[in-house]
Amino acid sequence: MPEETTAQETTARLPTSPEDLLARLAELGIETRTFTHPPVHTVAEAKARRGEIEGAHIKNLFLRNKKGAMWLITCLEDREIDLKALGRALGAGRFSFGSAARLMTYLGVEPGAVTPFGVINDTEGKVRMVLDKALLDCDPINAHPLVNDMTVATSPEGLLRFLEAVGHPPRFLDFDALSDPG
Repeated sequence: MPEETTAQETTARLPTSPEDLLARLAELGIETRTFTHPPVHTVAEAKARRGEIEGAHIKNLFLRNKKGAMWLITCLEDREIDLKALGRALGAGRFSFGSAARLMTYLGVEPGAVTPFGVINDTEGKVRMVLDKALLDCDPINAHPLVNDMTVATSPEGLLRFLEAVGHPPRFLDFDALSDPG
């Protein structure tokens, strides 16, 4: 049975540490609150382990198309995502999930810790950022700070300021319309 990696070992492998991310957010004047909790790898685990952290909780999909173009999709955690409809809506064609190696190369995170904050590591702008339009009405928004044993809460304005500052202005997608069959 493989040994489980400790949080310290994971952090040591990351191109940007959670502490460096939090320092960058503070530098940008973005207010945050940080919570620690047991590591979570899925939305179901997050719901069971995070406790009573108020605000919107998200899920993040790191996707690529046949041409190798990449997207980071951040949406409300309970969204059911139809990858075919999503690919059509974004003009991307057929989507598949990006590999763990690609995830580490471009976003500097491991599976289970995917986060919009990961674009801090995409200095070449290879990943397109897409946000669920409904997140603009949520305050705070909760996301992992590059590791899955912590959650950072910030305002929608704070998240947008961060994304702009790291060169990843998001495209907004109305997931309610996307999932509406009519």
